[in-house]
Amino acid sequence: MFLDFLFYKKIKVFALIGESGTGKSFRAKLVAKKYEIDYIIDDGLLIKDDRILAGHSAKKEKTFMAAIKVALFDEKAHRDEVARKLQGEKTKRILVLGTSEKMVNKIASRLQLPSPSRIIRIQDIATQEEIESAIHTRRIEGKHIIPVPSIEVKRSYPNIFFNAIKIFKRKKGPVGLGAPPSVHEKSVVRPEYSKRGKVIISEAALSQMVIHCVNEYDNRITIKKIVVKDDEMGYRLVITIDVPYGTQLGGNIHELQRYLIDNIGRYTGILIEEVNIIIDKFIGG
Repeated sequence: MFLDFLFYKKIKVFALIGESGTGKSFRAKLVAKKYEIDYIIDDGLLIKDDRILAGHSAKKEKTFMAAIKVALFDEKAHRDEVARKLQGEKTKRILVLGTSEKMVNKIASRLQLPSPSRIIRIQDIATQEEIESAIHTRRIEGKHIIPVPSIEVKRSYPNIFFNAIKIFKRKKGPVGLGAPPSVHEKSVVRPEYSKRGKVIISEAALSQMVIHCVNEYDNRITIKKIVVKDDEMGYRLVITIDVPYGTQLGGNIHELQRYLIDNIGRYTGILIEEVNIIIDKFIGG
């Protein structure tokens, strides 16, 4: 299923980026209003105004890994449903939420959308104090936000609904005219996975996956060293290898990088931000 090319070229994609729990969903509607954006992609959902148009929420998943896969539109049926709805809506501007540029680019690609032309970071629209407060709410209380009214969430996800909050924003205008404020209602939910703690993949386990994937790709490649770096944007890998004499560096090695990123992401749900490959020497020949 592919979006019409002319329609594709007319879409402008915005991205709101920030570490998990820093308040992206809480502020998504305000960002959308500022840039006159009608559609929001957040945690597996396609949202317009106060309605969920398509998709299903990552927050209903029972495990953290399953939630990440939903947020990344890992299943073909899920991403096709949302892409089809987008085409039917004739979207002009859309806001994609994610934890990194890599994540929003992956979501855009899977939904057959252009890469984001405007990147907005949570630090640009929230103070450090507001971000820390949001992180505390997420980590200590396990509360998440879905940027639609409670009636929408209660209908689709009654088991995880927790509360509703209303945000009042005073409209700009001459003093004394009494212009009514705009009101945005958001739903507070508590996913099952947030009640069970977080799943962390150890460096050893991730290294084992790398070894398995490299061996599956080409069992003639010898891995000499694997360094795993973990930060708020995802995992970064540095892999030192020996390769068979005659290996095409510009082709096979870049394909290996893509193979590792795609397969580790597919089977674990974790985001591999970067794979750096160091070729130590050629063997054979």
